[in-house]
Amino acid sequence: MQLFKTPSIRFLKYKYLALGLAFAIVLAGVINIAFFKGLKLGVDFGEGTLLRIMLKTPSDEGHIRDLLQTVGLGKSQVQKSGSSGREFQIRAVESVRTKPSDKEQIEAHEALADKIIAALKGDDGTAERARGLVDLNGIDERSLTALLESAFPGSGPEAARAIIAQRNTAGIVADFRELDGLGLKPEVRSYIQDKTYLGKMTTLSRETVGPQAGSDLRRKAVLATIWSLMGMLVYIALRFKVANGVAAIFTLAQDVLITMSIYSFTSREINLPIIAGILTIVGFSINDTIVIFDRVRENQKLMRGKPLEDVMNISINQCLGRTIITSGTVFLTVMALFLFGGEVINDFAFLMLIGTIEGVYSTVYMSCPVVLFWQSWFGSKNARRR
Repeated sequence: MQLFKTPSIRFLKYKYLALGLAFAIVLAGVINIAFFKGLKLGVDFGEGTLLRIMLKTPSDEGHIRDLLQTVGLGKSQVQKSGSSGREFQIRAVESVRTKPSDKEQIEAHEALADKIIAALKGDDGTAERARGLVDLNGIDERSLTALLESAFPGSGPEAARAIIAQRNTAGIVADFRELDGLGLKPEVRSYIQDKTYLGKMTTLSRETVGPQAGSDLRRKAVLATIWSLMGMLVYIALRFKVANGVAAIFTLAQDVLITMSIYSFTSREINLPIIAGILTIVGFSINDTIVIFDRVRENQKLMRGKPLEDVMNISINQCLGRTIITSGTVFLTVMALFLFGGEVINDFAFLMLIGTIEGVYSTVYMSCPVVLFWQSWFGSKNARRR
């Protein structure tokens, strides 16, 4: 079934304008990264401590920052997540220099995380702990199992798993009545309420990265991107010609650079999932480029004597329907994730939105023009007409 009639648009008529636009975006991005805003590296590639917490009652960033100010961490980044007003992401921005060993650096960041948690909790639970109670929102599964097993031998692990699962699902246990539907024995349910209390916050996740680890991850991420591009260069050069391989690498490199530029301008955080997203974009973009190259090769056999630029225009038009349908469906899916997927995957969805648009643009306006330039600089007249 054909949804689109094959158009006859002379895309390559605007190749200089397209190349100029891409070059301008990349140049502006490089200048912004080098001299102005730089790149906002996540805790994966930098150093420091990243905490995700859930509070029992709604709060705001200002109040969280005021609590951190009391222990000298007022410059930490605080970001609200979700719509409940109870979940926050906190990144300690102060660098901790505790040379010489990586182990000591990691320990210093762990201590920083403990300091943040202590500041947020304040004197919450002091009276309860004095009576020997433990915080149900802070206890881990192993400790809760030990607590229950000491009173109900054989029942501890199952009950502890059910309670921790409920806490993970809700984010925090705000009321003991939330445990009523877990199938706990009445005596276990009463024991939990007698021996524990509900603290004001729970830690959803906790990450600490030292300077050396962050540097290693940055280097590996760059190497992963470079090696993936080199692998594609070799593959396409063998399958088509060196000119096609060079064009593909040029196209993918500018995809990555434009994405980095937009991330720099929007001050979005770059972390490991974003690197995975960039590699996904590279794979998505090269797939479309190979389809175009394949069609150009077929048409060159059928249209001998026709100028290469005309053959490319015809090939791009013939593949345009496929490009719009495949990229359009991906775009709609990613747009749904961007709008409704929540804070956790918002940056990744934003990256994929850029990549989908950029992939189509580069497939149409970047790959074929570079082949044309290569042929005009290094190819023979026959090669340009075949």
